[in-house]
Amino acid sequence: MRRLLTATALLVAAAFLLWTCPAQQDPAQDPFVVETCAPLPGPERAKAAAARVRPELERALAAKGLRFGDPVFLRAFKEEGRLELWMHHRETRKYELFRTWDVAARSGKPGPKLAEGDRQVPEGFYFVPRSGMKPDSVFHLAFNIGYPNAYDRHHGRTGTFIMIHGNRVSIGCLAMTDEKIEEIYTLCDAALAGGQSFFRVHLLPFRMTDERLARERENEWFDFWTNLKEGHDHFERTKVPPEVTVEDGRYRFK
Repeated sequence: MRRLLTATALLVAAAFLLWTCPAQQDPAQDPFVVETCAPLPGPERAKAAAARVRPELERALAAKGLRFGDPVFLRAFKEEGRLELWMHHRETRKYELFRTWDVAARSGKPGPKLAEGDRQVPEGFYFVPRSGMKPDSVFHLAFNIGYPNAYDRHHGRTGTFIMIHGNRVSIGCLAMTDEKIEEIYTLCDAALAGGQSFFRVHLLPFRMTDERLARERENEWFDFWTNLKEGHDHFERTKVPPEVTVEDGRYRFK
């Protein structure tokens, strides 16, 4: 009986693999499917992803006067479910919007992340150094945004492994489709390789217009969101991500 159960389990597992991995296994025709079915080690996975997306990215960048490998800045709006990638323009020395993607999955509700396991997507100002890049993630490609930051720690907030990643699954992270995270990851990785020591990630609850914020005047997070709006407006005015510090439990911007 035990042997029969073992054989049955193996057959079920094999059937599952056949169902999740289409029969087409020719890398020349569908390299994404092949890699998804047989994941490569992290560095090789990132390299293969870059080979797929870089030609189209370089064409799109050139059309906007931008260059592959130049500094990047990410900004996300939770309510709208949108992630923006801005890039430094060598001539204007400002950041210009390159591309916007829909967030495939996110969890929680408006408001910051407070504790491990609360399923909240953080809100605030974060940054990603080279050590935050996680090409070996089980969620295809990923990077750790750096939560909790100094502000979060000052307010006693906890949590770990908050990332932007692929695979459409979120428990406090921003999840993208695998195809889109390849574009995002490749641009961020190239910026770090090009000399950017870290890239900033601003996570905001909603589009921070005066009118939208005014609707939240009675919300418990109104003061916190007003502080976030200062950083949002700083970038809107200058088109350069501000230097962010924490003083007396509040974000300050230079």
